[in-house]
Amino acid sequence: MNESEYQKRKQDPSLKLFVVLSKASRALGDLAQLDMTRYGLNPTEFALLELLYHRGKQPLQKIGERILLTSGSITYVVNNLEEKGLLKRIPSSNDRRVTYAEITEKGRELLNDIFPKHWEEIERFMDGLTEDEKLQAIDLVKKLGRSAEEYKIEKR
Repeated sequence: MNESEYQKRKQDPSLKLFVVLSKASRALGDLAQLDMTRYGLNPTEFALLELLYHRGKQPLQKIGERILLTSGSITYVVNNLEEKGLLKRIPSSNDRRVTYAEITEKGRELLNDIFPKHWEEIERFMDGLTEDEKLQAIDLVKKLGRSAEEYKIEKR
C-alpha cells in the first residue's frame, strides 16, 4: 500500500467508526467495571446476579448464552456467588440433568442496594450526550449490530 492509499484508508468512515466505537466501548466498560468492583463483585458476578435478579431462576446451562460465558467459567462464578451466599443452586424436579441458579434474599438485598447507585453512575458517565442524542445512538448502534449479525451469518 502506498502513502496515498494509506491516507485514503485512514479517512475511511467505516474504519474510523470502528475505532471510535471500540475505544468508546472500552472506556465505558472500564467505568462500569470500576463501579462494580466497589461492591466487591467482578463484572461477571454482577452480570449473573443482575440476570437472576431481573429474570428469576435460570438453568445453569443457559446462563452462558445470556451473559457470554463458557461452562467452566459459569461453574467458577456460581461457586463464588454461592460461597458469598448471593445465589443458590436448585436441582430440577423434572430433569436430574438440569440445575438452576437462583438469587438468594441476601443477593436480592445487595442488588436492591447497589443497582440504583450503579444506574446513577452510568447516567453520570453517559452524560456526554443529550437525551435525543442517546436515543439516536441507540437506534444507530442497534442497526449496526443487526447488520453485523447478518454479515456474520453470511460468512459462515
